[in-house]
Amino acid sequence: METPEKQEKDILKLLPSPKRPPKLTARRIGIHTSTAGGPANAAERAYRLGCNAFQIFSSSPRQWKPYELASAQCAEMSRLRERYDLKPLAIHANYLVNLAGGNSEFHAKSIVAFRGEVERALALCAEFLVLHPGSFRGSSREEGLQRVALAIEQAVERLDLAAGNLRVLIENTAGSEFSLGGNFEQVAELLYLLAKFVPSGACIDTCHTHVAGYDIVSDEGLADTLDQLDRTVGLKNVYVWHCNDAKAARGSKLDRHQHIGKGSIGLKTFRRLLNDLRLAHAAFIAETPIDEPLDDLTNVSALKRLVGKAAERL
Repeated sequence: METPEKQEKDILKLLPSPKRPPKLTARRIGIHTSTAGGPANAAERAYRLGCNAFQIFSSSPRQWKPYELASAQCAEMSRLRERYDLKPLAIHANYLVNLAGGNSEFHAKSIVAFRGEVERALALCAEFLVLHPGSFRGSSREEGLQRVALAIEQAVERLDLAAGNLRVLIENTAGSEFSLGGNFEQVAELLYLLAKFVPSGACIDTCHTHVAGYDIVSDEGLADTLDQLDRTVGLKNVYVWHCNDAKAARGSKLDRHQHIGKGSIGLKTFRRLLNDLRLAHAAFIAETPIDEPLDDLTNVSALKRLVGKAAERL
């Protein structure tokens, strides 16, 4: 059986040669990229996919044991990012981290794990660290929000995120029963609490927004949703958009990502977001499934085709 590293090298061979730089859009567009074989491979792969931004996990997303980054790995990542103009780099925090939880042992492990995420993000010179705010099961939603803020304050103690140009981004969620961040107001409240001690902002996931119940499919609905987002979080504070189509229906609360244009959201919404001048500062990063080899290339290409005048007829 092939190792993940061997599979990754085989797939890289199928992608365009880095000697022929991909044509990039005026928007920062990327995809969540595998770090198999080391983080520098993610930068190489993102470039060959035609990205000018990307997202990674800095460690296994479903294990507590952290990945130990060597200084040489960080230096090579920085070198490739500079060479290929891959900016920003977003790191997605471990899925096990739940800073809102009431279980004291699990909460303590989450704080330690999140501190490790911050330390690795700083070492890799990432611009953003994306965090799901977690589940408040066993307490109230307000208590959960307060617990997240206090946990982040504790986790970043004596770490200078501003000096490292790192910003923590709170991601909105699909709105399941005990999850925080299922509406924009909760994201905004958490950003208010975080503003005192850590650079922060928001990451808005299109699939999560849709299945949480916001209308982002109709023209009027998307306009109203963006207005709501601006009144609460502030569009200028949304630094990353996770561009994911949805397998489930609006309001279903089911977080199931689909390929761009193949789900219940559709191409038109992504076209409007990518061409909205109010969002020009943000990066648009897909987290779409890879069901077949090169699905990631297909989804990046789909997003890039939606930018500019060529996309107006869609």
